Amino acid sequence: MISQDYHDQTILITGAASGIGYAQMQTYLAAGARVLAVDQQMITVQHPRLTNFQLNLTDEQAVSDWLLTLPPVDIFLSTAGVLDNFTPATQTDLQTIKRVMAVNATAPIQITLHLLPQMIKRQSGMMIFMTSIAGQIAGGGGAAYTMSKHALVGWMKQLALDYAADGIRVNAIAPGAIDTPMNAADFAGDGAIARSVAAQTPVRRWAQAQEVADLTLYLTSPQASYMQGQVVTLDGGWTIK
Repeated sequence: MISQDYHDQTILITGAASGIGYAQMQTYLAAGARVLAVDQQMITVQHPRLTNFQLNLTDEQAVSDWLLTLPPVDIFLSTAGVLDNFTPATQTDLQTIKRVMAVNATAPIQITLHLLPQMIKRQSGMMIFMTSIAGQIAGGGGAAYTMSKHALVGWMKQLALDYAADGIRVNAIAPGAIDTPMNAADFAGDGAIARSVAAQTPVRRWAQAQEVADLTLYLTSPQASYMQGQVVTLDGGWTIK
């Protein structure tokens, strides 16, 4: 784990009940931060510097009301996301696409629009968007998922360009195969799908959520202060094939 001091920093993390978001929550708490953690599922962790919220990110009014209760945020980690089971366009429907877009793109945008003015006023702030290799290539998800992650990459890049002069650092992480509850279906049964994915990955394994959390910690650290508008790929070499 990267040794960093995040005392006096308030971190907002979406999707913190499990997987990457959970690892991020624990990592930033260990680094001394105050953490605001939100998820549709109940977050059971208790900590003196942790405030938990249970919220459906597809409910725009509920998100708007919740945002008004938040204290100033120094770092926004947009980690919540949903998959679409690799469904191609002709086998999906508009409601499914809207739901995937709501969680993967609209909610991060809505939260950003709330946080951005206060960060501009302070001339300080950081945002890390959890995209995916599906935000860079086709085949990392179905039609809805791939579209949503491409949209999130575009949003991140434009923010990074427009607000760099205001002291706001914006980057993204594009994970490949990460062993989290979100990907539990790949490990179901005899685990053949998971073994196949590992075999097709140049480093021949899945990553752990902590590896993504450690990368996040680096990207929000002073050591990464010259990085802006970048999608940092963590995929074991999948996209170099």
